[in-house]
Amino acid sequence: MSNFYEERATMIAARDLQEFVPFGRDHCKHHPNALNLQLRQLQPASELWSSDGAAGLVGSLQEVTIHEKQKESWQLRKGVSEIGEDVDYDEELYVAGNMVIWSKGSKSQALAVYKAFTVDSPVQQALWCDFIISQDKSEKAYSSNEVEKCICILQSSCINMHSIEGKDYIASLPFQVANVWPTKYGLLFERSASSHEVPPGSPREPLPTMFSMLHPLDEITPLVCKSGSLFGSSRVQYVVDHAMKIVFLNTDPSIVMTYDAVQNVHSVWTLRRVKSEEENVVLKFSEQGGTPQNVATSSSLTAHLRSLSKGDSPVTSPFQNYSSIHSQSRSTSSPSLHSRSPSISNMAALSRAHSPALGVHSFSGVQRFNISSHNQSPKRHSISHSPNSNSNGSFLAPETEPIVPELCIDHLWTETFSNIREKNSQASKVFITSDLCGQKFLCFLVESQLQLRCVKFQESNDKTQLIFGSVTNIPAKDAAPVEKIDTMLVLEGSGNLVLYTGVVRVGKVFIPGLPAPSLTMSNTMPRPSTPLDGVSTPKPLSKLLGSLDEVVLLSPVPELRDSSKLHDSLYNEDCTFQQLGTYIHSIRDPVHNRVTLELSNGSMVRITIPEIATSELVQTCLQAIKFILPKEIAVQMLVKWYNVHSAPGGPSYHSEWNLFVTCLMNMMGYNTDRLAWTRNFDFEGSLSPVIAPKKARPSETGSDDDWEYLLNSDYHQNVESHLLNRSLCLSPSEASQMKDEDFSQNLSVDSSTLLFTHIPAIFFVLHLVYEELKLNTLMGEGICSLVELLVQLARDLKLGPYVDHYYRDYPTLVRTTGQVCTIDPGQTGFMHHPSFFMSEPPSIYQWVSSCLKGEGMPPYPYLPGICERSRLVVLSIALYILGDESSVSDESSQYLTRITIAPQKLQVEQEENRFSFRYSASVSSLAERLVVWMTNVGFTLRDLETLPFGIALPIRDAIYHCREQPASDWPEAVCLLIGRQDLSKQACEGNLPKGKSSVTQVLSSDVPSGTETEEEDDGMNDMNHEVMSLIWSEDLRVQDVRRLLQSAHPVRVNVVQYPELSDHEFIEEKENRLLQLCQRTMALPVGRGMFTLFSYHPVPTEPLPIPKLNLTGRAPPRNTTVDLNSGNIDVPPNMTSWASFHNGVAAGLKIAPASQIDSAWIVYNKPKHAELANEYAGFLMALGLNGHLTKLATLNIHDYLTKGHEMTSIGLLLGVSAAKLGTMDMSITRLLSIHIPALLPPTSTELDVPHNVQVAAVVGIGLVYQGTAHRHTAEVLLAEIGRPPGPEMEYCTDRESYSLAAGLALGMVCLGHGSNLIGMSDLNVPEQLYQYMVGGHRRFQTGMHREKHKSPSYQIKEGDTINVDVTCPGATLALAMIYLKTNNRSIADWLRAPDTMYLLDFVKPEFLLLRTLARCLILWDDILPNSKWVDSNVPQIIRENSISLSEIELPCSEDLNLETLSQAHVYIIAGACLSLGFRFAGSENLSAFNCLHKFAKDFMTYLSAPNASVTGPYNLETCLSVVLLSLAMVMAGSGNLKVLQLCRFLHMKTGGEMNYGFHLAHHMALGLLFLGGGRYSLSTSNSSIAALLCALYPHFPAHSTDNRSTELL
Repeated sequence: MSNFYEERATMIAARDLQEFVPFGRDHCKHHPNALNLQLRQLQPASELWSSDGAAGLVGSLQEVTIHEKQKESWQLRKGVSEIGEDVDYDEELYVAGNMVIWSKGSKSQALAVYKAFTVDSPVQQALWCDFIISQDKSEKAYSSNEVEKCICILQSSCINMHSIEGKDYIASLPFQVANVWPTKYGLLFERSASSHEVPPGSPREPLPTMFSMLHPLDEITPLVCKSGSLFGSSRVQYVVDHAMKIVFLNTDPSIVMTYDAVQNVHSVWTLRRVKSEEENVVLKFSEQGGTPQNVATSSSLTAHLRSLSKGDSPVTSPFQNYSSIHSQSRSTSSPSLHSRSPSISNMAALSRAHSPALGVHSFSGVQRFNISSHNQSPKRHSISHSPNSNSNGSFLAPETEPIVPELCIDHLWTETFSNIREKNSQASKVFITSDLCGQKFLCFLVESQLQLRCVKFQESNDKTQLIFGSVTNIPAKDAAPVEKIDTMLVLEGSGNLVLYTGVVRVGKVFIPGLPAPSLTMSNTMPRPSTPLDGVSTPKPLSKLLGSLDEVVLLSPVPELRDSSKLHDSLYNEDCTFQQLGTYIHSIRDPVHNRVTLELSNGSMVRITIPEIATSELVQTCLQAIKFILPKEIAVQMLVKWYNVHSAPGGPSYHSEWNLFVTCLMNMMGYNTDRLAWTRNFDFEGSLSPVIAPKKARPSETGSDDDWEYLLNSDYHQNVESHLLNRSLCLSPSEASQMKDEDFSQNLSVDSSTLLFTHIPAIFFVLHLVYEELKLNTLMGEGICSLVELLVQLARDLKLGPYVDHYYRDYPTLVRTTGQVCTIDPGQTGFMHHPSFFMSEPPSIYQWVSSCLKGEGMPPYPYLPGICERSRLVVLSIALYILGDESSVSDESSQYLTRITIAPQKLQVEQEENRFSFRYSASVSSLAERLVVWMTNVGFTLRDLETLPFGIALPIRDAIYHCREQPASDWPEAVCLLIGRQDLSKQACEGNLPKGKSSVTQVLSSDVPSGTETEEEDDGMNDMNHEVMSLIWSEDLRVQDVRRLLQSAHPVRVNVVQYPELSDHEFIEEKENRLLQLCQRTMALPVGRGMFTLFSYHPVPTEPLPIPKLNLTGRAPPRNTTVDLNSGNIDVPPNMTSWASFHNGVAAGLKIAPASQIDSAWIVYNKPKHAELANEYAGFLMALGLNGHLTKLATLNIHDYLTKGHEMTSIGLLLGVSAAKLGTMDMSITRLLSIHIPALLPPTSTELDVPHNVQVAAVVGIGLVYQGTAHRHTAEVLLAEIGRPPGPEMEYCTDRESYSLAAGLALGMVCLGHGSNLIGMSDLNVPEQLYQYMVGGHRRFQTGMHREKHKSPSYQIKEGDTINVDVTCPGATLALAMIYLKTNNRSIADWLRAPDTMYLLDFVKPEFLLLRTLARCLILWDDILPNSKWVDSNVPQIIRENSISLSEIELPCSEDLNLETLSQAHVYIIAGACLSLGFRFAGSENLSAFNCLHKFAKDFMTYLSAPNASVTGPYNLETCLSVVLLSLAMVMAGSGNLKVLQLCRFLHMKTGGEMNYGFHLAHHMALGLLFLGGGRYSLSTSNSSIAALLCALYPHFPAHSTDNRSTELL
């Protein structure tokens, strides 16, 4: 098998044969087009409907389609992606008639029309072109990617350009265009030459034939040509030669190939921007002023052209034959016959800033067109001009500017003249291809001579010019490049398709499904009687392929061992294939590695040429070997490999590596048939050799081969090498030992083979590839395969250290002994040991380890472009660990040695360019420098994930540092790498285009508005709309929230007046309705405060704007005002006091914590009117929550408190406490103590402190002492929870709120301390709280205040038992907070819901909500986000007997109270849901969201269920509000749409059970959902949970003056 690749390498099999039809053709038929409409207009309507009229129409249509079919054309290109990722699909531009269709698609992605254009006149040509937008005209601008991608459509009189952004341009053309070419700079036009262009005897100089247009809004300018003469001097002139035609134009490198029809030669020019000195030469006369005759000549031409544009064109106009060109344009210039003679550039005056429509007929460019006088004939000087034009010219010359040329073609190469050059040898097809080693060729096909001429070219060392080499001729009928694999397809005259790389023949291409032209099979082939006969009746392709399939197709791949015989019989090179008609007619549309073949019967097929290698491992090894070998040998090696790999029925993905090893070792001189580990390679990927194709069906009994197969299997080897195997002394089977001995006798390496001398070099680069693959965790399998090859080579080259290195890496794979192939000592001298070969194996891990230890290490060898990971790791370690900043900025690093075989300038240069490090101004630390550098070299997050963990650690560390403090000017790629996509979105949108923000402004004005001034202040104007429109860019949810939360506009009161209602009753009805709506309006500020949190930086000279709380309404249809103060209905006193307070808090919370605020500004905000005092009180509390109230002077605090305004005191006390959270500040403690009788000495004067202020002070104590477990405070608060009512009516009203406040305060003081309450064991805090919770005998009062409580209250008879209704909520929450997250089971069991009916009757159902919540908060870690867990909190008795709310019948039961059971059920579920909200607050946990959303939906259905009255709508509404709040907590700041829909639905519910408290809960939920405009979320720290418990206490006030529950934001 040593030379099996030669036998096999007869054919290369093409893949994916598909019939090809341009996609646009089919689309054209269905596309609405102007032709049908014109036909309808031509015929009268009656005729259209008559039968023969219709037939006439059909007939004409048929003619049209036939006519169109002849004119269709299309071109394909590789798909262009937006972001730069690698896409693999084709784009097609199809032209037929007036239509251009641009479609995209591939075999994996369905074809679809991307854009379709229909224009007025037939399309002559359509093409893709990228225009540069930048105003900077330097060469540098073209490297930046400021391009406008356009489609250009050429018609006879104008060219349309449509950019993919949607801009459309039309430029009218001043001459008939023969051809348009897209260039790197813009468009290039060739003017079509007319035979009677210049009338005989005309003094005119020929007009230029080539023009350029750099942007759709730029003028069309003539092209300058610089041709080198033999003596070194070069001429600069306009391109005026009609014989010169462009046959090819390429953008990179930017070159043009032309054909001279007179001399019959091709020339190559470089296309570049014109230099200023060349401009001057061309426009010489105007600069230097030549002879008078010259001036006269040029000015007369100018004048002549100008007069043309005016319409009085002289008889000898060079443009006479163009008078019809513009007949279609909609111009309305002078009516004379030649008025439409076009100018040289009627776009001349139009700059890019103008709109395209302005300058269509500004002809100012005409008179500026001057022609240099370098080749004027003497005859010309003597001719006198008509006085008319002369005077005109001399008069006009001074004011005109010349047209400045933009582009220049510079001569590079012309083919050598030969005497036998045929007349018409113009190239019909030109392309650039490169061979497998990167050597570039310019190939042009001269069809008349059936020749493909290939010119080798390369860049000069200084990169400034291209150097062209010799020409090679290849006989060819057609050819096309296959870019993907650096080869080209050549169609030979005999009909064979042959693959070449550069000018080296690779092999013939075999197309399964098409007969090979050289098949001679005696009888099986159906021969047509005459060639004509066969050609003249083309069958459809499918039938054709079908019939041939049966006969000609190659059978599946023959077995490799004896393939030679088969090929001998099947393929015979001598025979031609004329009998069947030449099948392949031409090759077209090469894209990537796909190409279309046109068959002689008119059908087309698209085939794919197989790639060089499909597996990454083989690709990398091939690249490395190619890099190290001399070019000629590298090409030979790759050609041999490609033939082996791409033979018909080539290897599967898995066996590709085996094939590669066999092929490589054969080329090195090994006999792979005799070598043990390659002998058993499985090329088929089949399970056993028995089932290999072409074998006779095996007998049932099996054969010896099966046993062999088992012995050679991986499984057997693993068992053999297992440690247990050795310890049990199980000897491997003897048969295989014997075989090994047979083989080990005479194995030697053949030194005459292609790669023998290069074995050490190949071994070394493969070792570097091995080290590189270690840095990719996905390539583990590849390393195992590679190590076997390396071990074999290392043994044979007697490199002990390397074998040892592999053994240490893979002790199970590498055997200590193995087959050695002897290399003849005489031959070793011929082996080329390269200079970079190291006797000690380089190891990347060893290098990194030494670096970290601080030992010195030699530079690490790497292969540029192949071992990029090694390079990246080495340099990043050097930069980040060693701190050497120069490591990444220097071109040649001291840490790496670059391996080179010869001075391969090209490759090296490219590498350096690729890794040039651009310093960013903001890069300061090493971490930032590393991250920016890694992005510059193209390192992404995906690469980071595949690096081994230990190696990636320093990089991850750097990313972690950068993530916290990113610079504002980093590009998008850096932001993605550090995981800050939020910044990348801003970076790429340039902090959002202005257009978008203006959209949001417009939309926000949809809020029902009164006057403009009202509109301005709904309290939400300071939101950062730009950030919000980035977060929620798809819809208008922010506008919706703003509409729901605004309280500054009157509400709409919609009441229908029934006939029986009197007017007075109707007015009352409206006011009652308004009162219901006002309950909602008063609840809005709480939500708005959360929504606008921290969104405003106040101006020190202006007071804070507080939006109005508008409680009036408007009644349609006349928009009459409805007011509550008319006296028709009873309105509760002080109804708005708390609402105003919240409004003030909401306004104050807008102030961002970073704002500059001082005491004077706070006092400056104090309102002049007394009715605004409540809002100011709320404002003070908000300043405390922001932390700004610490700046308020003590004197001012004292001043506010002495005023005695209740609300101001509440706001101030809560504010200063919140500002001093957990500090135990003594001055604040004194301030609070004055307001709490229990903290005053018993003998002190009794102060008359309002009840609400006492409540606020108690909460304040809890805040100031939060988490401190201060004994005295805890003792007092514990007693205050159960404070009995006093004898003289004191402490009798609203006792619940005081007890609750004391409980919350106690919880905050001992927050999370659980059983570790040091020094409080004698207080028995938990036991006392338990008693408060379940009731029992009141303990005797101890301490200072026992005197006060000796006599009972004269108002309230409580006896000596605890009033559980008062003390339970506070005590329950205090327990929850003290044991928060402690997972204390014994305390949690106290809080378990009762599981007997008897005990259930003793507990208010609302308290079960609190107990469940408290229990779950203690067992924090047990909370699970699923409905099963929620239901597990419900005791069995309730679960079994609770009615299903959807049932109609109520089950009757004597001893069970169904009402209690169902209420207990819903409250326990609500409590569990609330605890779920706390546990996952701000996490946006999906399972928690789904679970809570399900319960919210359930409660909504319960509300409308027939049995809702058993549970009570009020209870259900409470539970729904609790679940909604929990949902909002989980999704805080996310603006989730489903939760928003729930909030919006509940916002619309007014009246009925919907009281102020429920509205408060719903709008708090809405505020939480959009917390701080989506910029903030909730935390689950102990302190946060305490604050949330206070804020979301789940007993909602019944009306706005209900003080029994603490109202805290």
